[in-house]
Formats: sequence, structure tokens, C-alpha cells
Amino acid sequence: MKKKYQGSTKVKRSMLQALRKDFETLQMKQGESVNDYFSKAMAIANKMSIHGEKMEDVTIIEKILRSMTTKFDYVVCSIEESNDIKKLSIDELQSSLLVHEQKINRSTSKEHALKVSTNNDSPAVRGRGGHGRGRGRGGSHGRGRGSRDRNKSNDDSSSSSRGYYNSGGNSSRGRRQSYNHDSNVDKSNV
Repeated sequence: MKKKYQGSTKVKRSMLQALRKDFETLQMKQGESVNDYFSKAMAIANKMSIHGEKMEDVTIIEKILRSMTTKFDYVVCSIEESNDIKKLSIDELQSSLLVHEQKINRSTSKEHALKVSTNNDSPAVRGRGGHGRGRGRGGSHGRGRGSRDRNKSNDDSSSSSRGYYNSGGNSSRGRRQSYNHDSNVDKSNV
């Protein structure tokens, strides 16, 4: 009978070690609800107490607060600052985190609805052939974008029409204004 008892204590001890590891490595996953995470944490804590571990509520509360996802960071800080963790019950903590989770879910559902409504605009409504607003390529829609008088013919404009220095016409690329290569500059000393 003594050997049988020693065998069961070894099994209990090894089970308790495995449960301690599970409890220590427990982290809330992205997208996991507060209720699901609390039920996981409490299931492990209850199994540990069955196997002889004396777990106080403050240990469980501290573990839960440490292992929440980043979206709960500021509410965890406010709970720690405003409450005495030693006097806080697990149910009070869970209800506080549930309220915060509901607020987050409401705000993300509103943002999602807003994104859906703005993404459904038709190209004809947005204007300019569906390109929206911005600085994309286009005719002379904005400042410094091409010549106003496109029918004007310049003999020199064909030589470097895409570079920074255009010869002749009013169109320019980049930030520089048009530069006339044929101006009266003495280049003999260069």
C-alpha cells in the first residue's frame, strides 16, 4: 500500500508540474474573447487546486492581467492603478474586461461599416475616371502640369520632351521650370 501511495503522489506531482507549466505559459490569443480566456485560465487553476496546489485569487488575477493582448494594455493599467489587486475578485476583473471588450467590438464594427461604405463608392461618383483625388498622371488638371496651349508648335520641344529641362514649351517635369538651351549663353569658355 505504501508503494501504491508513493506512485500516486509521483503522478500528482508530475501532473501538477505540467499544469504549472500550462498556467505559466498561458497567453491570450489575438481574437480570443475574454470569456474564453477566463474559462481556460480558471480550468487550469481548478485542476491545479485539485492536485494540491494552493492558488490564491490574487495569483490568478495577476496572471490574467499580465497575459492579456495588447489591445487591453491601457485598461489593465487603469485596473491596476484604480483597484487594490489583493482585494479585487476574479468576477470583478472579468466584468471590467468584458465591458472593455464590448466597447472595442462596437468601435471596430463601426469602423468596419465605415470602411465598407467608403469602398463601395462607384468610380463615376468619385470623379476623374475612378482615380479619386491625388497627384497622379493627368492632363493639365493642376498647377505646373503641362502646357496650357498644346496646339502651339515648337521646333525645339521634340529634342528633350521628358527630361528636367525642356527646350521651348511651357511643359516641365519635376520641380524646375522650363529652361531654354538656345538662350544667349556663351559656352566657349566651358
